[in-house]
Amino acid sequence: MLLADLAGTSRAVAATRSRLRKVELLAAALRRMGPREVAVGVSYLAGDLRQGRIGIGVAAVREAMATATPAERATLELTDVDAELDRVAGARGAGSAADRRRALASLLSRGTRAEQELLARLVLGELRQGALEGVMVEAVARASGAPVAEVRRAAMVAGDLRQVAEAALAEGVAGLRRFPLRLMSPLQPMLAQPVDDVGDALASLGEAALEHKLDGARVQAHKDGTEVRVFSRALRDVTPAVPEIVEAVRALPARSVILDGEALALRPDRTPEPFQVTMRRFGRKLDAAALRRELPLSALFFDALHLDGDDLVARPARERFDALSTAVPGELVVPRLVTGDAGRAAAFLEDALRRGHEGVMAKSLAAPYEAGSRGSAWLKVKRAQTLDLVVLAAEWGHGRRSGWLSNLHLGARDPDAGGFVMLGKTFKGMTDEMLAWQTEKLQALQLATDGHVVHVRPELVVEVAFHDLQASPRYPAGLALRFARVKRYRADKRPEEADTVETVRALHRRQGGAPGQDAAAIPPGRETPVPPRPQ
Repeated sequence: MLLADLAGTSRAVAATRSRLRKVELLAAALRRMGPREVAVGVSYLAGDLRQGRIGIGVAAVREAMATATPAERATLELTDVDAELDRVAGARGAGSAADRRRALASLLSRGTRAEQELLARLVLGELRQGALEGVMVEAVARASGAPVAEVRRAAMVAGDLRQVAEAALAEGVAGLRRFPLRLMSPLQPMLAQPVDDVGDALASLGEAALEHKLDGARVQAHKDGTEVRVFSRALRDVTPAVPEIVEAVRALPARSVILDGEALALRPDRTPEPFQVTMRRFGRKLDAAALRRELPLSALFFDALHLDGDDLVARPARERFDALSTAVPGELVVPRLVTGDAGRAAAFLEDALRRGHEGVMAKSLAAPYEAGSRGSAWLKVKRAQTLDLVVLAAEWGHGRRSGWLSNLHLGARDPDAGGFVMLGKTFKGMTDEMLAWQTEKLQALQLATDGHVVHVRPELVVEVAFHDLQASPRYPAGLALRFARVKRYRADKRPEEADTVETVRALHRRQGGAPGQDAAAIPPGRETPVPPRPQ
């Protein structure tokens, strides 16, 4: 397949807000790919390079785009582009930065203008056209003829949709069945949607399992015999950083087990330390033994995904919870109440808040473990309304905040159109330490400046608390946050996991917003332009 063909698909996907149409376009493109092109094509259509970050920044891309004259005819094949990017990413040693820039400029000079723009966005991580993993899963199913559930299951246990797409398109369902759940290979975590209160949660789920919502670090623990490994929410192996969790899991009587839970630092009175304190234990180059003495971690588990050779992800939650209680002693299990009674649920929430926790989780007893999914089977209830939003830009402060990037421009994710939709700004809730950190970080992510505004790559996720939402013609979503303040940065979340604009609209409807107030059209999402060619 020519890169130009894929670029055309990318533009068509970005131009439609219909999920069904996106799936059709992506599936058609997948069918046109040869076996060796599928992994590359899936990566590009999802907005990623197979190589990940390749060590080329915004300035280098701008320079390459400025000097590369577009080709008149499309000749670049997907596999050729991937091989060239392998060479770019593999450059090492003295002069490697210059070598990468020259190699990128050479590759761009072989592409048409449309191909150059696609490559620039891929290299910078800015290709957001609404082809997120859930849409790609459906497209792979459509292209291969396999059931969506089979593709989703395989992607869940493989952790790599590219491999799954190759198998599905080559062998159909038989290929997908070659992806069993594997010990020591992390699964994407199941996610939750916010609701206003426990009454709403029980109205949606009926009788449900309520759990304390812990403000800790999500961990997934795997045990196989005496070997134990612990993975973070982002599937990073953090085993060396958490020796006390390793010891606790190794001591369990089960021969093999996979557990989902939270790690958190507790004060002497057993109330939790702030999230930022817990996250000090997860740095890449820290003295784990010294930190363990200074800041010991506790693990509390809330799900069992495998137990002694029995894979549980497809089982209803009720059965997984039974397996958890069998495998793990009570002091290592998150407090849980199964009820359909709103009064008991409200009392459980108040108890969680008194103990210093964020709120409660409400979970369907019948639902399987849907890795990577933010469906309606898990609901989170917090006393304060919060959203996880992406920083799109920041403004230089004045007065006491002179010299710091202060006022943040906040956006919600738009999975249909791609990109992010701005919902407002805030400079509240920031400590001097946070201001200093974000100034340095945002300058490193800078894309362009407009007076006192610095536009940045949308990579930082921040948890924002707010009083309510109001209709606003100022922003493209037709909504704005009122009295927003920063609670914390979410280093454990990717921008693809930020809350969606539909979640924001649903919150507005629940607080009594008029039906038409939040229905403003959102333009196809492009939060930052491709670096322009000088005239």
